[in-house]
Amino acid sequence: MTTDGILSQLNKASAAEEFFALLGVEYDAKIINVARLHILRRMGQYLAGEELTGASDPDIALRCKATLERAYADFVTSSPIEQRVFKVLKDAAAPQPNKHPALVQLGSLV
Repeated sequence: MTTDGILSQLNKASAAEEFFALLGVEYDAKIINVARLHILRRMGQYLAGEELTGASDPDIALRCKATLERAYADFVTSSPIEQRVFKVLKDAAAPQPNKHPALVQLGSLV
């Protein structure tokens, strides 16, 4: 695994497979084909909780690798629909407000 400017290398990556290759994480192409954006989004969520300021590049690379492995593992055992990483999927699962108007007695309208 190359650790020379790993954040810079990851920033230049344009495909999920490049993230996996740069960080040395093995993957099943079937899972990546279904959940690539979800995995990268989840990795970003996990990385947001990491304090990387002042860390050495090898340490950053190891932590990035661990977050990618963790994010990937989320989708090995469940689907993007179950994980609901993106807002559109969260909204789809949210309880819908009652769209039916309240019942009004016809006698009260007269």
